[in-house]
Amino acid sequence: MKRIRKQYQTPSHPWSKTRIEEERTLIKDFGLRNKREIYKMNTVLKRYKDTAKRLLARTDLQADIERNHLLQRLTNLGLVNKDASVDDILSLTIRDLLNRRLQTILVKNMLARTPLQARQFITHRHVTVGGRIVTSPGYLVSLHEEGTISFTPRSSLSNEDHPERPREEDLQKVKEQKQKKTEEEDALPAFEAEELEKAEEETT
Repeated sequence: MKRIRKQYQTPSHPWSKTRIEEERTLIKDFGLRNKREIYKMNTVLKRYKDTAKRLLARTDLQADIERNHLLQRLTNLGLVNKDASVDDILSLTIRDLLNRRLQTILVKNMLARTPLQARQFITHRHVTVGGRIVTSPGYLVSLHEEGTISFTPRSSLSNEDHPERPREEDLQKVKEQKQKKTEEEDALPAFEAEELEKAEEETT
């Protein structure tokens, strides 16, 4: 039986206080289920950057072709602009990738009030991309696909008057509550690294 390998790399320093705090913020901001979703995106980001570094060190014709392909791919994903260079790839952050996840785009397009609600809509098979049902919240949406995101016609959510569909005032209220919560958390004393890790594990 073929052994399934992990599709992501874990941190080399798992007890870093700074890393733990950053991960907790990402989980909260993007409605992630656990740290593994961060690790998967970090692995994708590292792959792009490693490829960029390798291509920067080469000057042959094949390297030029591969550079163009890489830039075109990331441009299509909305991660770099059409005038970007390979150097710009090295400046990408984990938040850049998380902002292109279907879960995040659903909130951006005002099809969900919060990232957690967006996750529920996606996993319950309510959301289509280009007419195809997508059930992975972490699906990376291209710029071309972004305008094709909608609710499946069979879903009750396809009705704009559905009570779960967000309204402008709902989104403003969520934004204000998030800002207030952030200000309150900033006023609290920082946890020690071990306490942060324990709190994080209890919520995943």
